[in-house]
Amino acid sequence: MALEFTDANFQTEVLDSDKLTVVDFWAEWCGPCRAIGPVIEELSKDYAGKVNIGKVNVDVNPQISIDYGITSIPAILFIKGGQVVDKQVGAVPKSVLEKKIQANL
Repeated sequence: MALEFTDANFQTEVLDSDKLTVVDFWAEWCGPCRAIGPVIEELSKDYAGKVNIGKVNVDVNPQISIDYGITSIPAILFIKGGQVVDKQVGAVPKSVLEKKIQANL
């Protein structure tokens, strides 16, 4: 199951992690976000133990969105070693996200 990242746990769960972390920025009212949600859940199962995969609700956690300049959602950041190594804006097929994960493992 995808993790829930918040303003409070982002530093420890994402930035301090030694694993690649995939962060899905989303909101309840966002149609494309709801469409990509099941894909994020599938990826979290497929890569369990290898990659941290989670979501940030932009309405509840505005600071992370501001810090990373998130202006359009869904926005998916690939973070490794505390740095953004790749980014995907908009809903895309699972295969696109898998390629980005594989490229950054």
